Amino acid sequence: MKIGLLTSGGDCQGLNAALRGVAKALYNEFGSNVTICGIRDGYRGLIEGDYHPMSPRDFSDILTLGGTILGTSRQSFKTMQTAEENDDTKLEKMLATCKRADFDCLVILGGNGTHKTANLLSEHGVNVVTLPKTIDNDLWGTQMTFGFQSAMDIAVQVIDSIHSTAFSHSRVFIVEVMGHKAGWLTLHAGIASGADVIIIPEIPYSAKSIASAIEKRNRSGKRFSIIAVAEGAISKEEAKMSKKEFKAARAEMQYPSISYRLADELKALTGQEIRVTIPGHFQRGGAPCPADRLLCTRLGVAAAGLIRDGKFGNMVAVQNDKIVPVPLKEVAGKLKTVPVDCALIQTARELGLSMGD
Repeated sequence: MKIGLLTSGGDCQGLNAALRGVAKALYNEFGSNVTICGIRDGYRGLIEGDYHPMSPRDFSDILTLGGTILGTSRQSFKTMQTAEENDDTKLEKMLATCKRADFDCLVILGGNGTHKTANLLSEHGVNVVTLPKTIDNDLWGTQMTFGFQSAMDIAVQVIDSIHSTAFSHSRVFIVEVMGHKAGWLTLHAGIASGADVIIIPEIPYSAKSIASAIEKRNRSGKRFSIIAVAEGAISKEEAKMSKKEFKAARAEMQYPSISYRLADELKALTGQEIRVTIPGHFQRGGAPCPADRLLCTRLGVAAAGLIRDGKFGNMVAVQNDKIVPVPLKEVAGKLKTVPVDCALIQTARELGLSMGD
């Protein structure tokens, strides 16, 4: 049996732990009857035929290692079936690599865009098994993606650290958390760190409402306020725009990110000093937390089990705290956003936190 491994899309904690889980389980099951090949830099390596045989030693001592030993890249799904003049499409090149390498299965680790391409390969006859990776936790079909809990730990540490300086200077601090279209990371980190206001893409915000929450804290004698803002947050005014209007408005925005615009709006409304902190890619880096190491290992072993049983065309997922297979066609192209009436948002509201609306 010959297996190709690749990691695609943005990096995050746990990729190496998941690779290790897959490999160790396959070696345990098949011994010398399995050959594992690492495909470099995600789908780019599959397109270019850049892969190499690996050995059990390659998967040793990587459980706690951040990043990915295989490298990664972003390859737009929209371009997969588009060819330049007198050239094959990226899809055709990937299919040719799989045939030339004689892979019995591709094991693919990635998020939303990665899974659309994985499903495309599956539809064209490639045996595929995938693992759900993204710090945003926005992948359909699984209650948890690996990388999310580690990123949440970092976001919480940042907000925790901001508390003391915010208190000392009696200031309002905005901490911008990753998450373009889904607010899972901001919501979890905001509640876990004791943020006073939580702004997520699913609930358009009103600057006046946030200012009222800050002023309410001031009247009660609170010296500071912490606002956790998802990078994809939108205002109520923007929520009413068409997609074309929204893109045009954001293209004209004179701020490096939404948090800086919000800071100016709140300063004008409250008269208080507003500071912005953006941890950015810190949230993707470093060693995976113990919870992610455990999850990655469970998912990796489950992926090896699907290969053993010939159950291809599936993603291994967490549902009701159990690891189950979910068909790729049910995952591809679907985004898991935060339901505005979910229990966690209700918890935040019952704590007296403002959701910005």
